[in-house]
Amino acid sequence: MTQRTVAVVGLGKIGLPLAVQYATRGHRVLGCDINPEVVELVNTGIEPFPGEDKLESMLSNVVKDGSLQATADTSEAVRQSRAVIVVVPVAIDSSGLVDFSHMDRAVEAIGSGLQPNTIVCFETTVPVGTTRHRFTPVLEKLSGLKAGEDFFVAFSPERVLTGRVFADLRRYPKLVGGIDHRSSEVAADLYADLLDFDVRDDLPRANGVWDLGMSEAAELAKLAETTYRDVNIALANTFAVFSEKMGIDVHPVIEACNSQSFSHIHDPGVSVGGHCIPVYPHLYLANDPDAVLVRDARAVNAAMPKHVVDRLEGLLGNLQGLRVVILGASYRGQVKETAFSGVFDLVQELSARGASPLVHDPLFDENELRALNLEPFESGATASAAILQANHDQYRQWDASNIPGVRVFLDGRSWTDPTKWPGVTHVAVGQPGPISYSTPGSR
Repeated sequence: MTQRTVAVVGLGKIGLPLAVQYATRGHRVLGCDINPEVVELVNTGIEPFPGEDKLESMLSNVVKDGSLQATADTSEAVRQSRAVIVVVPVAIDSSGLVDFSHMDRAVEAIGSGLQPNTIVCFETTVPVGTTRHRFTPVLEKLSGLKAGEDFFVAFSPERVLTGRVFADLRRYPKLVGGIDHRSSEVAADLYADLLDFDVRDDLPRANGVWDLGMSEAAELAKLAETTYRDVNIALANTFAVFSEKMGIDVHPVIEACNSQSFSHIHDPGVSVGGHCIPVYPHLYLANDPDAVLVRDARAVNAAMPKHVVDRLEGLLGNLQGLRVVILGASYRGQVKETAFSGVFDLVQELSARGASPLVHDPLFDENELRALNLEPFESGATASAAILQANHDQYRQWDASNIPGVRVFLDGRSWTDPTKWPGVTHVAVGQPGPISYSTPGSR
Protein backbone atom coordinates (compact mmCIF):
# COMPACT_ATOMS: atom_id res chain seq x y z
CA MET A 1 0.00 0.00 0.00
CA THR A 2 1.24 3.48 -0.91
CA GLN A 3 1.08 6.02 1.93
CA ARG A 4 -0.61 9.13 0.59
CA THR A 5 -1.58 12.68 1.49
CA VAL A 6 -5.27 12.96 0.59
CA ALA A 7 -7.43 16.09 0.54
CA VAL A 8 -11.14 15.45 1.14
CA VAL A 9 -13.14 18.46 0.01
CA GLY A 10 -16.49 18.71 1.84
CA LEU A 11 -16.83 17.43 5.42
CA GLY A 12 -20.56 16.73 5.44
CA LYS A 13 -22.39 13.58 6.47
CA ILE A 14 -20.60 11.60 3.77
CA GLY A 15 -17.33 13.49 3.37
CA LEU A 16 -16.29 13.41 7.02
CA PRO A 17 -16.72 9.63 7.42
CA LEU A 18 -14.74 9.19 4.18
CA ALA A 19 -11.93 11.35 5.54
CA VAL A 20 -11.91 9.34 8.77
CA GLN A 21 -11.90 6.04 6.84
CA TYR A 22 -8.88 7.10 4.79
CA ALA A 23 -7.03 8.23 7.93
CA THR A 24 -7.63 4.89 9.63
CA ARG A 25 -5.84 3.24 6.70
CA GLY A 26 -2.65 5.09 7.62
CA HIS A 27 -2.87 8.00 5.20
CA ARG A 28 -2.43 11.70 6.02
CA VAL A 29 -5.79 13.33 5.38
CA LEU A 30 -6.55 17.03 5.05
CA GLY A 31 -10.27 17.64 5.39
CA CYS A 32 -11.54 20.82 3.72
CA ASP A 33 -14.75 22.69 4.50
CA ILE A 34 -15.95 26.26 4.04
CA ASN A 35 -17.77 26.20 7.40
CA PRO A 36 -15.32 27.36 10.10
CA GLU A 37 -17.44 25.77 12.84
CA VAL A 38 -17.15 22.37 11.16
CA VAL A 39 -13.39 22.81 10.81
CA GLU A 40 -13.04 23.73 14.50
CA LEU A 41 -15.15 20.83 15.71
CA VAL A 42 -13.31 18.28 13.57
CA ASN A 43 -9.93 19.55 14.76
CA THR A 44 -11.03 19.02 18.36
CA GLY A 45 -12.18 15.49 17.54
CA ILE A 46 -15.89 16.28 17.90
CA GLU A 47 -18.36 15.11 15.23
CA PRO A 48 -20.34 18.12 13.86
CA PHE A 49 -23.48 15.99 13.46
CA PRO A 50 -24.72 13.03 15.50
CA GLY A 51 -26.00 9.66 14.37
CA GLU A 52 -23.24 8.14 12.22
CA ASP A 53 -22.33 4.72 13.58
CA LYS A 54 -18.73 4.55 14.94
CA LEU A 55 -17.85 8.06 13.73
CA GLU A 56 -17.43 9.63 17.17
CA SER A 57 -14.73 7.26 18.42
CA MET A 58 -12.99 6.87 15.06
CA LEU A 59 -12.83 10.64 14.53
CA SER A 60 -11.38 11.20 17.98
CA ASN A 61 -8.67 8.61 17.35
CA VAL A 62 -7.47 9.91 13.97
CA VAL A 63 -7.41 13.53 15.17
CA LYS A 64 -5.42 12.57 18.27
CA ASP A 65 -2.82 10.65 16.27
CA GLY A 66 -2.50 13.51 13.76
CA SER A 67 -3.58 11.59 10.68
CA LEU A 68 -6.62 13.86 10.09
CA GLN A 69 -6.57 17.63 10.15
CA ALA A 70 -9.33 19.99 8.98
CA THR A 71 -8.84 23.29 7.21
CA ALA A 72 -10.86 26.01 5.49
CA ASP A 73 -8.06 26.59 2.95
CA THR A 74 -8.91 24.12 0.20
CA SER A 75 -6.30 25.39 -2.26
CA GLU A 76 -3.46 24.96 0.24
CA ALA A 77 -4.66 21.48 1.23
CA VAL A 78 -4.78 20.46 -2.44
CA ARG A 79 -1.31 21.92 -2.95
CA GLN A 80 0.03 19.52 -0.32
CA SER A 81 -1.87 16.48 -1.65
CA ARG A 82 -1.52 14.12 -4.57
CA ALA A 83 -5.05 12.75 -4.23
CA VAL A 84 -8.20 14.86 -3.96
CA ILE A 85 -11.63 13.42 -3.16
CA VAL A 86 -14.52 15.83 -3.79
CA VAL A 87 -17.79 15.38 -1.87
CA VAL A 88 -19.41 18.81 -2.22
CA PRO A 89 -23.20 18.93 -2.68
CA VAL A 90 -24.95 19.58 -5.98
CA ALA A 91 -28.56 20.65 -5.52
CA ILE A 92 -31.69 21.11 -7.61
CA ASP A 93 -33.95 24.13 -7.48
CA SER A 94 -37.73 24.15 -7.19
CA SER A 95 -38.12 23.56 -10.92
CA GLY A 96 -35.72 20.61 -10.97
CA LEU A 97 -32.79 22.47 -12.53
CA VAL A 98 -29.28 21.59 -11.34
CA ASP A 99 -27.51 24.10 -9.07
CA PHE A 100 -23.72 23.66 -9.35
CA SER A 101 -22.81 26.80 -7.38
CA HIS A 102 -21.20 25.08 -4.37
CA MET A 103 -19.36 22.56 -6.51
CA ASP A 104 -18.15 25.19 -8.97
CA ARG A 105 -16.54 27.18 -6.14
CA ALA A 106 -14.91 24.03 -4.82
CA VAL A 107 -13.54 23.11 -8.26
CA GLU A 108 -12.07 26.59 -8.61
CA ALA A 109 -10.34 26.28 -5.24
CA ILE A 110 -9.01 22.83 -6.20
CA GLY A 111 -7.75 24.10 -9.55
CA SER A 112 -5.89 26.96 -7.87
CA GLY A 113 -3.88 24.55 -5.75
CA LEU A 114 -3.59 21.61 -8.14
CA GLN A 115 -0.08 20.17 -8.60
CA PRO A 116 1.34 17.78 -11.22
CA ASN A 117 0.73 14.03 -10.79
CA THR A 118 -2.41 14.56 -8.68
CA ILE A 119 -5.58 12.48 -9.06
CA VAL A 120 -8.88 14.34 -8.57
CA CYS A 121 -11.87 12.07 -7.92
CA PHE A 122 -15.39 13.46 -7.86
CA GLU A 123 -17.88 11.49 -5.72
CA THR A 124 -20.87 13.88 -5.77
CA THR A 125 -23.70 12.60 -7.98
CA VAL A 126 -23.91 14.68 -11.17
CA PRO A 127 -25.47 14.52 -14.66
CA VAL A 128 -23.64 12.29 -17.12
CA GLY A 129 -20.70 14.10 -18.72
CA THR A 130 -20.24 16.66 -15.94
CA THR A 131 -16.83 15.43 -14.81
CA ARG A 132 -15.36 15.61 -18.31
CA HIS A 133 -17.09 18.67 -19.71
CA ARG A 134 -17.69 20.95 -16.72
CA PHE A 135 -15.13 20.21 -14.01
CA THR A 136 -12.04 19.15 -15.95
CA PRO A 137 -11.72 22.28 -18.14
CA VAL A 138 -11.83 24.49 -15.04
CA LEU A 139 -9.11 22.43 -13.37
CA GLU A 140 -6.96 22.74 -16.51
CA LYS A 141 -7.51 26.49 -16.83
CA LEU A 142 -6.74 27.39 -13.23
CA SER A 143 -3.81 24.99 -12.79
CA GLY A 144 -2.20 25.46 -16.20
CA LEU A 145 -1.88 21.68 -16.38
CA LYS A 146 -3.17 19.19 -18.94
CA ALA A 147 -5.67 16.56 -17.75
CA GLY A 148 -4.62 13.02 -18.59
CA GLU A 149 -0.99 14.06 -18.90
CA ASP A 150 -0.04 16.29 -15.96
CA PHE A 151 -2.87 15.28 -13.64
CA PHE A 152 -5.71 12.76 -13.62
CA VAL A 153 -9.49 13.04 -13.23
CA ALA A 154 -12.07 10.39 -12.41
CA PHE A 155 -15.59 9.97 -11.13
CA SER A 156 -16.36 7.49 -8.36
CA PRO A 157 -19.87 7.66 -6.90
CA GLU A 158 -20.47 7.41 -3.17
CA ARG A 159 -22.80 4.46 -2.56
CA VAL A 160 -23.46 4.72 1.17
CA LEU A 161 -26.36 5.61 3.42
CA THR A 162 -26.18 8.06 6.30
CA GLY A 163 -25.97 6.17 9.57
CA ARG A 164 -24.11 3.19 8.15
CA VAL A 165 -21.35 4.73 6.02
CA PHE A 166 -18.47 2.61 7.31
CA ALA A 167 -20.36 -0.65 6.84
CA ASP A 168 -21.47 0.34 3.33
CA LEU A 169 -17.93 1.29 2.31
CA ARG A 170 -16.92 -2.30 2.98
CA ARG A 171 -20.02 -3.92 1.53
CA TYR A 172 -20.38 -2.34 -1.91
CA PRO A 173 -17.91 -2.38 -4.81
CA LYS A 174 -16.19 0.96 -5.40
CA LEU A 175 -17.03 2.06 -8.93
CA VAL A 176 -14.56 4.24 -10.82
CA GLY A 177 -14.27 5.73 -14.29
CA GLY A 178 -11.68 8.16 -15.57
CA ILE A 179 -11.64 10.73 -18.34
CA ASP A 180 -9.02 8.49 -19.97
CA HIS A 181 -7.48 5.07 -19.45
CA ARG A 182 -4.61 6.31 -17.28
CA SER A 183 -6.98 8.29 -15.03
CA SER A 184 -9.08 5.15 -14.49
CA GLU A 185 -5.97 3.17 -13.53
CA VAL A 186 -4.73 5.81 -11.08
CA ALA A 187 -8.19 6.14 -9.47
CA ALA A 188 -8.51 2.37 -9.10
CA ASP A 189 -5.09 2.17 -7.43
CA LEU A 190 -6.03 5.04 -5.10
CA TYR A 191 -9.24 3.47 -3.82
CA ALA A 192 -7.56 0.10 -3.39
CA ASP A 193 -5.27 1.85 -0.89
CA LEU A 194 -8.08 3.80 0.82
CA LEU A 195 -10.72 1.10 1.38
CA ASP A 196 -11.30 -2.37 2.78
CA PHE A 197 -13.92 -4.71 1.31
CA ASP A 198 -16.04 -7.54 2.67
CA VAL A 199 -15.96 -10.87 0.88
CA ARG A 200 -19.23 -11.32 -1.02
CA ASP A 201 -20.10 -14.53 -2.79
CA ASP A 202 -23.27 -13.02 -4.26
CA LEU A 203 -21.43 -10.74 -6.70
CA PRO A 204 -20.52 -11.68 -10.29
CA ARG A 205 -16.89 -10.82 -9.53
CA ALA A 206 -14.78 -10.15 -6.47
CA ASN A 207 -15.79 -7.26 -4.24
CA GLY A 208 -13.38 -4.34 -4.48
CA VAL A 209 -12.67 -1.55 -6.96
CA TRP A 210 -14.56 -1.99 -10.22
CA ASP A 211 -13.22 0.05 -13.14
CA LEU A 212 -16.05 0.99 -15.50
CA GLY A 213 -13.62 2.45 -18.03
CA MET A 214 -14.88 6.00 -18.39
CA SER A 215 -16.23 8.75 -16.16
CA GLU A 216 -19.57 8.84 -17.97
CA ALA A 217 -20.19 5.17 -17.21
CA ALA A 218 -19.50 5.69 -13.51
CA GLU A 219 -21.77 8.76 -13.47
CA LEU A 220 -24.58 6.81 -15.14
CA ALA A 221 -24.15 3.89 -12.74
CA LYS A 222 -24.99 6.09 -9.75
CA LEU A 223 -27.92 7.77 -11.50
CA ALA A 224 -29.24 4.43 -12.74
CA GLU A 225 -29.16 2.64 -9.38
CA THR A 226 -30.95 5.48 -7.57
CA THR A 227 -33.41 6.29 -10.34
CA TYR A 228 -34.32 2.60 -10.43
CA ARG A 229 -35.38 2.89 -6.79
CA ASP A 230 -37.56 5.93 -7.48
CA VAL A 231 -39.24 4.21 -10.44
CA ASN A 232 -39.71 1.00 -8.45
CA ILE A 233 -41.28 2.87 -5.52
CA ALA A 234 -43.57 4.69 -7.94
CA LEU A 235 -44.70 1.34 -9.32
CA ALA A 236 -45.35 0.10 -5.77
CA ASN A 237 -47.31 3.29 -5.01
CA THR A 238 -49.35 2.82 -8.19
CA PHE A 239 -50.20 -0.74 -7.13
CA ALA A 240 -51.02 0.54 -3.62
CA VAL A 241 -53.48 3.18 -4.81
CA PHE A 242 -55.15 0.74 -7.17
CA SER A 243 -55.39 -1.86 -4.38
CA GLU A 244 -57.04 0.66 -2.07
CA LYS A 245 -59.72 1.29 -4.67
CA MET A 246 -60.26 -2.42 -5.29
CA GLY A 247 -60.50 -3.37 -1.62
CA ILE A 248 -57.18 -5.27 -1.67
CA ASP A 249 -54.33 -5.09 0.85
CA VAL A 250 -51.28 -4.60 -1.37
CA HIS A 251 -48.68 -5.68 1.22
CA PRO A 252 -49.27 -9.45 1.13
CA VAL A 253 -49.57 -9.13 -2.64
CA ILE A 254 -46.10 -7.59 -2.88
CA GLU A 255 -44.73 -10.19 -0.47
CA ALA A 256 -46.19 -12.92 -2.68
CA CYS A 257 -44.76 -11.37 -5.84
CA ASN A 258 -41.29 -11.08 -4.32
CA SER A 259 -41.24 -14.78 -3.47
CA GLN A 260 -40.39 -15.22 -7.15
CA SER A 261 -36.71 -14.45 -7.73
CA PHE A 262 -37.29 -12.06 -10.63
CA SER A 263 -39.67 -9.76 -8.74
CA HIS A 264 -38.23 -7.04 -6.49
CA ILE A 265 -41.16 -4.69 -5.87
CA HIS A 266 -40.32 -2.06 -3.23
CA ASP A 267 -42.60 -0.85 -0.43
CA PRO A 268 -45.21 1.86 -1.07
CA GLY A 269 -45.31 4.85 1.24
CA VAL A 270 -46.37 8.37 2.07
CA SER A 271 -43.29 10.03 0.56
CA VAL A 272 -39.83 9.59 -0.92
CA GLY A 273 -37.29 11.82 0.80
CA GLY A 274 -33.60 12.34 1.40
CA HIS A 275 -30.75 13.85 -0.59
CA CYS A 276 -30.70 11.03 -3.15
CA ILE A 277 -33.82 9.33 -4.46
CA PRO A 278 -36.00 12.41 -5.06
CA VAL A 279 -33.07 14.39 -6.46
CA TYR A 280 -31.06 12.13 -8.75
CA PRO A 281 -33.87 11.44 -11.26
CA HIS A 282 -33.72 15.17 -12.03
CA LEU A 283 -29.97 14.88 -12.62
CA TYR A 284 -30.65 12.03 -15.04
CA LEU A 285 -33.37 14.04 -16.78
CA ALA A 286 -30.92 16.90 -17.26
CA ASN A 287 -29.31 14.81 -20.04
CA ASP A 288 -32.30 12.72 -21.08
CA PRO A 289 -35.35 15.01 -20.93
CA ASP A 290 -37.42 12.60 -23.03
CA ALA A 291 -37.27 9.86 -20.36
CA VAL A 292 -41.03 9.78 -19.79
CA LEU A 293 -40.88 6.83 -17.39
CA VAL A 294 -38.46 8.63 -15.07
CA ARG A 295 -40.43 11.87 -15.14
CA ASP A 296 -43.79 10.18 -14.53
CA ALA A 297 -42.40 8.09 -11.67
CA ARG A 298 -41.11 11.21 -9.96
CA ALA A 299 -44.58 12.80 -10.32
CA VAL A 300 -46.27 9.72 -8.81
CA ASN A 301 -44.03 9.77 -5.75
CA ALA A 302 -44.22 13.52 -5.32
CA ALA A 303 -48.02 13.29 -5.24
CA MET A 304 -48.22 10.72 -2.44
CA PRO A 305 -48.51 13.23 0.45
CA LYS A 306 -51.55 14.74 -1.27
CA HIS A 307 -52.99 11.28 -1.77
CA VAL A 308 -52.58 10.48 1.92
CA VAL A 309 -54.32 13.69 2.98
CA ASP A 310 -57.09 12.91 0.47
CA ARG A 311 -57.56 9.57 2.23
CA LEU A 312 -57.61 11.21 5.62
CA GLU A 313 -60.21 13.72 4.47
CA GLY A 314 -62.31 10.88 3.09
CA LEU A 315 -62.23 9.12 6.47
CA LEU A 316 -62.80 12.15 8.69
CA GLY A 317 -64.78 14.43 6.41
CA ASN A 318 -64.04 18.15 6.50
CA LEU A 319 -60.64 18.72 8.11
CA GLN A 320 -61.37 22.35 8.95
CA GLY A 321 -60.20 23.11 12.48
CA LEU A 322 -59.03 19.55 13.27
CA ARG A 323 -55.69 18.89 14.96
CA VAL A 324 -53.71 16.36 12.93
CA VAL A 325 -50.43 14.90 14.20
CA ILE A 326 -47.67 14.02 11.76
CA LEU A 327 -45.33 11.47 13.30
CA GLY A 328 -41.82 11.98 11.99
CA ALA A 329 -40.09 15.06 10.59
CA SER A 330 -37.15 12.99 9.31
CA TYR A 331 -37.32 11.69 5.77
CA ARG A 332 -36.79 8.15 7.11
CA GLY A 333 -36.61 6.39 10.43
CA GLN A 334 -33.59 6.56 12.73
CA VAL A 335 -31.99 9.42 10.77
CA LYS A 336 -32.01 13.04 11.94
CA GLU A 337 -32.35 14.61 8.50
CA THR A 338 -35.26 16.41 6.86
CA ALA A 339 -34.00 16.81 3.26
CA PHE A 340 -37.05 16.51 0.98
CA SER A 341 -39.00 14.98 3.85
CA GLY A 342 -42.68 14.35 3.22
CA VAL A 343 -43.51 16.24 6.41
CA PHE A 344 -43.41 19.57 4.59
CA ASP A 345 -45.86 18.58 1.87
CA LEU A 346 -48.17 17.01 4.46
CA VAL A 347 -48.17 20.22 6.50
CA GLN A 348 -48.91 22.23 3.36
CA GLU A 349 -51.76 19.92 2.28
CA LEU A 350 -53.34 19.83 5.74
CA SER A 351 -53.07 23.58 6.19
CA ALA A 352 -54.67 24.20 2.80
CA ARG A 353 -57.73 22.25 4.01
CA GLY A 354 -58.05 24.18 7.23
CA ALA A 355 -56.51 21.58 9.54
CA SER A 356 -53.97 22.39 12.27
CA PRO A 357 -50.92 20.17 11.56
CA LEU A 358 -48.63 19.32 14.47
CA VAL A 359 -45.35 17.39 14.23
CA HIS A 360 -43.60 14.97 16.55
CA ASP A 361 -40.17 13.46 16.07
CA PRO A 362 -38.11 11.74 18.79
CA LEU A 363 -34.88 13.00 17.21
CA PHE A 364 -35.85 16.69 17.22
CA ASP A 365 -36.64 18.92 20.19
CA GLU A 366 -39.35 21.59 20.09
CA ASN A 367 -36.95 24.40 19.19
CA GLU A 368 -35.52 22.40 16.30
CA LEU A 369 -39.00 21.68 14.96
CA ARG A 370 -40.01 25.33 15.20
CA ALA A 371 -36.83 26.30 13.36
CA LEU A 372 -38.17 24.15 10.53
CA ASN A 373 -41.49 26.04 10.69
CA LEU A 374 -43.18 22.97 12.18
CA GLU A 375 -45.51 23.22 15.17
CA PRO A 376 -44.44 20.65 17.80
CA PHE A 377 -46.71 17.99 19.26
CA GLU A 378 -46.12 16.46 22.67
CA SER A 379 -47.14 12.89 23.37
CA GLY A 380 -50.31 12.87 25.47
CA ALA A 381 -51.85 15.94 23.85
CA THR A 382 -55.17 15.54 22.05
CA ALA A 383 -55.70 15.33 18.30
CA SER A 384 -58.33 14.00 15.91
CA ALA A 385 -56.00 12.13 13.56
CA ALA A 386 -52.42 11.03 13.01
CA ILE A 387 -50.29 10.35 9.95
CA LEU A 388 -47.12 8.30 10.35
CA GLN A 389 -44.55 9.87 8.06
CA ALA A 390 -41.20 8.46 9.30
CA ASN A 391 -40.75 4.90 10.54
CA HIS A 392 -38.89 5.63 13.77
CA ASP A 393 -38.62 2.60 16.05
CA GLN A 394 -40.30 4.50 18.89
CA TYR A 395 -43.58 4.66 17.01
CA ARG A 396 -43.95 0.89 17.10
CA GLN A 397 -44.61 1.29 20.82
CA TRP A 398 -47.15 4.10 20.56
CA ASP A 399 -50.83 3.49 21.13
CA ALA A 400 -54.00 5.52 21.52
CA SER A 401 -52.88 6.84 24.91
CA ASN A 402 -50.15 8.85 23.17
CA ILE A 403 -52.77 10.76 21.15
CA PRO A 404 -56.00 11.01 23.21
CA GLY A 405 -59.06 11.62 21.05
CA VAL A 406 -57.50 10.21 17.89
CA ARG A 407 -60.13 8.80 15.54
CA VAL A 408 -58.05 7.93 12.48
CA PHE A 409 -54.45 6.71 12.30
CA LEU A 410 -53.11 6.69 8.74
CA ASP A 411 -49.85 4.73 8.65
CA GLY A 412 -47.76 6.00 5.77
CA ARG A 413 -45.12 3.29 6.17
CA SER A 414 -47.12 0.20 7.21
CA TRP A 415 -45.02 0.33 10.37
CA THR A 416 -47.34 0.27 13.35
CA ASP A 417 -49.43 -2.42 15.03
CA PRO A 418 -53.18 -1.87 14.48
CA THR A 419 -54.00 -3.84 17.64
CA LYS A 420 -52.43 -1.05 19.71
CA TRP A 421 -55.10 1.32 18.42
CA PRO A 422 -58.47 -0.20 19.49
CA GLY A 423 -61.46 1.90 18.54
CA VAL A 424 -59.34 3.89 16.08
CA THR A 425 -59.64 3.57 12.31
CA HIS A 426 -56.13 2.34 11.50
CA VAL A 427 -55.28 2.26 7.77
CA ALA A 428 -51.94 1.97 5.99
CA VAL A 429 -51.01 3.15 2.51
CA GLY A 430 -51.97 0.29 0.22
CA GLN A 431 -54.78 -0.99 2.43
CA PRO A 432 -58.42 -0.53 1.45
CA GLY A 433 -60.63 2.12 3.00
CA PRO A 434 -64.26 3.14 2.66
CA ILE A 435 -63.50 6.18 0.52
CA SER A 436 -62.67 7.27 -3.01
CA TYR A 437 -59.61 9.40 -3.74
CA SER A 438 -57.40 10.63 -6.55
CA THR A 439 -54.54 8.80 -8.23
CA PRO A 440 -50.99 10.10 -7.55
CA GLY A 441 -49.83 12.43 -10.30
CA SER A 442 -53.35 13.46 -11.30
CA ARG A 443 -54.58 16.99 -10.88
